[in-house]
Amino acid sequence: MRKNLFAGGTLLLTAVVFGGGYKIPEQSLRSMGTAGAYMSSANSADTNYYNPANMSWMAQGAEMELGFKYINLPSVKFRGNALDPALKTFVISDASSKSENFFIPYFHYVGPSVGDFRFGLSLTTPAGLSKRWTAKIPKATAEEFTLRVIELSMGMSYRVNDKLSLGGGLRGIYADGKVKYQYENVYKVDMEGDNGLAAGYYLAVSYKPSQNFNLSALYRSKVDLEIKGDAKGYLYLPDPYNTLHSINPTGGRVSVPLPAEFRLGAAYTHGKTTVELTYERTFWSDYNKLDFNFADIFVEMSPLGEPKEKDWKDSDTVRLGIIHSFNERFTGMAGIAYDNTPIPQKSLGFELPDSNAWILSLGGIYKPKPNWEVGLAYLFVTKDSRRVQNATIDGKFSDLKAHLVNLSVGYKF
Repeated sequence: MRKNLFAGGTLLLTAVVFGGGYKIPEQSLRSMGTAGAYMSSANSADTNYYNPANMSWMAQGAEMELGFKYINLPSVKFRGNALDPALKTFVISDASSKSENFFIPYFHYVGPSVGDFRFGLSLTTPAGLSKRWTAKIPKATAEEFTLRVIELSMGMSYRVNDKLSLGGGLRGIYADGKVKYQYENVYKVDMEGDNGLAAGYYLAVSYKPSQNFNLSALYRSKVDLEIKGDAKGYLYLPDPYNTLHSINPTGGRVSVPLPAEFRLGAAYTHGKTTVELTYERTFWSDYNKLDFNFADIFVEMSPLGEPKEKDWKDSDTVRLGIIHSFNERFTGMAGIAYDNTPIPQKSLGFELPDSNAWILSLGGIYKPKPNWEVGLAYLFVTKDSRRVQNATIDGKFSDLKAHLVNLSVGYKF
């Protein structure tokens, strides 16, 4: 079923940046427990996703991890003035978004070695979530923005020797979502959208100068998603029409990028303790503008069809994590990270209020039997309050937070 163009495009770029926006780097128990400082130290079923080259260093046999994340986004507050899109003047707008709650499953699997090769599979949701407003002015541009992104990653590793391993794989990405916004008697738009399966790749290398020290690098390619679909609602047409035009649910399209990502990490193990430092760069500078092409000529010629300048910047994240084995049955985890937002002040709006963030996490892994494990991790994101002054907003966003809980079960075959 073909769905909405506008929803797919806007939602993808609204919701895909929780690492500075709504990007969700934490896709496993160990990653969440270490605030995402988990690449060079990856050695479990999630290794295919975080560092396929490290599959060469894993213990023999197959491993799997099945889990889910609970994500809570508390209400975001805005205090200040915002542009009324109909009156074309700034008006007072003290508003709060709705809180959001999500349950998201995931799955990881790494198979046994086949000579010097090893293969893995991961099913994750690396981006998504939602933002909803009910006040008049925020509702005019962001009544609802909701997105789901699903990724299937199929990877392999090749053990060159005892010190060097190479890895990589293919990514298949699907996204769908919903967007609503309205200004009564001027316009109302209600849309759902999706894209066909888009493909990308990821590459990794791991080097072990010593048994307890590992250096790794990972690169994920940019993925261009072609969003196609339809819309419904109405648009007021001024002179000479002076009427409400019903939006024809005809086709349209927009191309949006999932940006490339580069990670560089180092992990050191001393006794029962492993410490990792990870640097992450996301190439959001590919997101220069959002341009929708509608088949409905009246919508295309209206402000809804005009290109939206974004000019996002590449963002940096630094992560530090620690994993300590207290005994044969229990392992503890902790992490801290600092994340820069990619969104410049000039293009920040109600659909994605974002700022620089601190990330803190704790977690534990319990093994009731040698080949079974259950785990629980908690991650807290707190973002700086942000004063914004641009063409549509003159005010302050505050209470930018997120709570994530991960529950999983793992098994070694």
